[in-house]
This record gives sequence, C-alpha cells and structure tokens, in this order.
Amino acid sequence: MNKDNKHSYEALLTVPFHDLDPAQIVWHGNYFKYFDIARAGLFDSLGLDLYSFSKRTQYIFPIIRTSTKHIFPLKHRDEFICKASIVEVNIKIIIDFEIRLAADHKICARSRSEQVALKTPEMDLLLRIPEEIRNSLLRQ
Repeated sequence: MNKDNKHSYEALLTVPFHDLDPAQIVWHGNYFKYFDIARAGLFDSLGLDLYSFSKRTQYIFPIIRTSTKHIFPLKHRDEFICKASIVEVNIKIIIDFEIRLAADHKICARSRSEQVALKTPEMDLLLRIPEEIRNSLLRQ
C-alpha cells in the first residue's frame, strides 16, 4: 500500500519495437495494454483472481470509462514503470495509472479506469461491487 493508504502495484516494462507507430513512438492504444498489465499485477498482488470469481459467480467486471493524459512519449526500448493504484471500490472499481520513465521518473502518462459489476447472462448492473471483491481490494 502506498503512503495515501491506497493499494498500488508497479510493473517495470520495456517498450518493444512492435508497439511503435510510424512516428517511432508508442501508439496511444498500446498504453491500455500497459495499464492492463499493471491492473493484473495489482489484483494478483492482492490475491484476487477475477477470472475464477467470474466463472464461479457469473459476475463480470467490464471497464466502462477510461481517460488518459499523454504527457511525454515512450520510445523503443524505453524502460518504464506502470503504476496502478486503487482509488475506490464501492459502486465501481476505480484505478489510477501512472507511467514514468525508470531512469529519471519523468511522467509519460496518467490514466484512470472505472469498472462495474454485471450479473450474466442477464447483464444486470449491480449497484455495489460484490463484498468478496471489495474485501480483497481493500485488504490491509
């Protein structure tokens, strides 16, 4: 957990050639892949397996909103840290992301995602994240 009492996880990654666009910087859509790697690491670090939970309960957790601010472009072979931090786990799961260069900690991007809980196959929206998931994500 970080100093703000939020659970966080940091993934150290390196930009591969195939993530670049014709301008030789990371294509903006690939940032979502980096965010997903950090999100999965965050959930794993808290012992949360959403896939198994979904198979057992028929609840799914789609991302319903994202916003990203691109500040400084990532380039081929840049080593960077993608940090995921839990902001809220009540009605939605809200996670903030930050990408910064490993060498000098220069901020490259900031993002936020929101996930809700749906009951399948009806696709009914739950008005609260299931208690088992909240407890896992808020574990002290």
